[in-house]
Amino acid sequence: MNYDVYGVGNALVDIQAQVSEATLGGLAFPKGSMTLVDEATQTKVLGSLAGVPIHRCAGGSAANTIIGVADLGGKTAYAGKVGADEIGRFCLDEMRRLGVAIEVPPATGQTGTCVILITPDAQRTMLTHLGVSATLGPADIDANEIRKAKYVYIEGYLFAGSSTRDAALLAIALAKSQGVKVAFTVSDPFLIDQYREEFWGLIRTQVDLLFCNLEEARSLTGMRDPIECAREIHRHAENVALTLGADGSIVMHEGTAIPIEGVPVQAIDTTGAGDMYAAGLLYGVTAGLSWRKAGHLASHAAARIVTQMGARLADRLTPAEIEWLVE
Repeated sequence: MNYDVYGVGNALVDIQAQVSEATLGGLAFPKGSMTLVDEATQTKVLGSLAGVPIHRCAGGSAANTIIGVADLGGKTAYAGKVGADEIGRFCLDEMRRLGVAIEVPPATGQTGTCVILITPDAQRTMLTHLGVSATLGPADIDANEIRKAKYVYIEGYLFAGSSTRDAALLAIALAKSQGVKVAFTVSDPFLIDQYREEFWGLIRTQVDLLFCNLEEARSLTGMRDPIECAREIHRHAENVALTLGADGSIVMHEGTAIPIEGVPVQAIDTTGAGDMYAAGLLYGVTAGLSWRKAGHLASHAAARIVTQMGARLADRLTPAEIEWLVE
């Protein structure tokens, strides 16, 4: 089977819970950030949620995007490592049920988790224990599968680990050697601080489509104005999608800045908004939509995801709905 998008990322199970500001403050993690934690800390955090309703789903940044493309009607595959435990089986079963091809064998050890604490202002604070997802390596990347894809999608979080970084670089190299386009998301400003030169090297030479938010774009370029940030990145990357939260996004294509309006909604959980935006844009361009129409779809998909708990669309968009949304 051919794929629209082949993703590579840290395979995690997302565990979402709505908490008070006081509960979050008591845990003493920076609000609105992603923090890597060890197994003992994650166990303590989960213990603090006793009696709080939780929602879990297969997750990780790239996985959310790949599942989002599948939800929109695209064909996808994913390379990520889970453990041979109950939560790992849950992750694989859910992704396959949603139509994602995933053939990387489970490993011995604990499946990674991302606890997402959502405060009343819809901000999400993420605590990630990578577990066996950190053991993903080059041997898990299948050149034959990549050859079948239109795009390979790589999450920047992979660069925080040695073997996962090597897996990401191999997937990029295989894609470029086989005429497959590369989409890359820088994932988080803290990664830019650590891997700025490596990320810029990829942007200048390997990346066909870069995803970033405004904070990340400012960190990359040292500029403040969104359009200036987007234009500077576009000097090096063929296509750029810079998200602006409720203010929409800017898509750069063939030297032109395409403003994409935001969709007014009442947000209750911003988890996965950027991931779903990437899903909408990737689905759109691989389905033959113009970059402007793909941007409109991405904006609407992201808006829908923030009106519900979790990073999974409660209801799949039908082809008729998609056609109506992009007009």
